[in-house]
Amino acid sequence: MKFTLRQLDVFLATANYENVSRAAEHLAMSQSAASSALKELEQQFDIQLFDRIGKRLQLNALGKQIRTQAQALRDQSLELEHALTQHTGSGQLKVGATMTIGHDIAIDVIGQFKAQHPNSEVQLDIANTLQIAHDVEHFKLDVGLIEGQLIHPQLESISWLEDELTLFCHPSHPLAQPTSPITDNDLLSAQWILRESGSGTRQTFERAMHDLLFDLSITLELQLPSAIKQAVLKNLGIGCLSKRSLLDEFETGKFVELTTDKRDFTRHYSIIMHKKKYQSADLKRWLDICLSSEFG
Repeated sequence: MKFTLRQLDVFLATANYENVSRAAEHLAMSQSAASSALKELEQQFDIQLFDRIGKRLQLNALGKQIRTQAQALRDQSLELEHALTQHTGSGQLKVGATMTIGHDIAIDVIGQFKAQHPNSEVQLDIANTLQIAHDVEHFKLDVGLIEGQLIHPQLESISWLEDELTLFCHPSHPLAQPTSPITDNDLLSAQWILRESGSGTRQTFERAMHDLLFDLSITLELQLPSAIKQAVLKNLGIGCLSKRSLLDEFETGKFVELTTDKRDFTRHYSIIMHKKKYQSADLKRWLDICLSSEFG
């Protein structure tokens, strides 16, 4: 074998950070050692994997092609290393989840996963749908749990759980005591508190409200569902979040659910992975739990 696993590590880290210094820092090695390893890899095969733009290294077409194969090989070698040292085949599984899923369902999945596989580690990163998709595409995450459907040439998307958004307001809000479902005029006259662009919740909301979208008065855009709840609690406007995340507040009368006749706020949660991602034993176990009868 003409290349080493260390050379692959340097190549993958450099592809991730687009900078040799940051790649070396991530790998706990000197910059000169990282530069040498990358240079040797390219010289051994008489190839160039990066376009050099100042201090930034950007993957060229060959580098992008090699990256997926190198990542799969490195994942397999790490699984073998864990099997040899721990006799379990268990390692660290890197999971990404959107805000709505990460603070609720993902924790339940992790609990089941750890109960069945106590020697395995799970790292959970929480971000919006676009960030999760980006990190799965670039192999920073093994698997992503997102809101809505995703069409991406490099990613596989598995339809997972059904969900529904709902509109809600403070009990003293003028729309809290309607005699019938709220109208389009009601929606247009309201002040809105919504998730940020790029989130699955916002995408579903915009799909449901497409014909009114450009005339809505959006007062606040907030990243955290908890922040949206706090803003609605202060009666700053009406919000739109997953119904399952509001059940306790509806039951206690903290918020009032608003209904509309012709708006479709249903959606599915999805599991996303890179199409060329090597599925380790832990990743397969995670998928089995997610798609079990309790969750799937």
